[in-house]
Amino acid sequence: MNAKGTFEINMTPQQDDDAPVGRFILNKTYEGDLKGTAVGQMISKRIENGPAAYYAIEEVSGTLDGKSGAFTLMHKGYMDSETQSMEIEILKGSGSGELASILGSLTIIQTEGVHNYELEYEL
Repeated sequence: MNAKGTFEINMTPQQDDDAPVGRFILNKTYEGDLKGTAVGQMISKRIENGPAAYYAIEEVSGTLDGKSGAFTLMHKGYMDSETQSMEIEILKGSGSGELASILGSLTIIQTEGVHNYELEYEL
């Protein structure tokens, strides 16, 4: 199955004096086929004039095509001057409620400053 829509994100930096990486609290609001909110954490590293990487875990709660529940998204991303990759998967076994058996992956598409998502999933 396929779900599409938009989301808004608020990233709040966290202070980690002993760690050479950035850490952020994520708060998202999803609209479209997935309606709900998410909270998570992201760890990122950007090398001056070089590559960057991030990992994040996000707990999503809401309704997906009319079914209510929750699930966990795992993010992994990398970019440099020549390549860019991003993988976002649903953590197997993380679903609850009517989404208990959910599996799949999410793609983020940015168009003119708007965050769009496409969620390929099965229940």
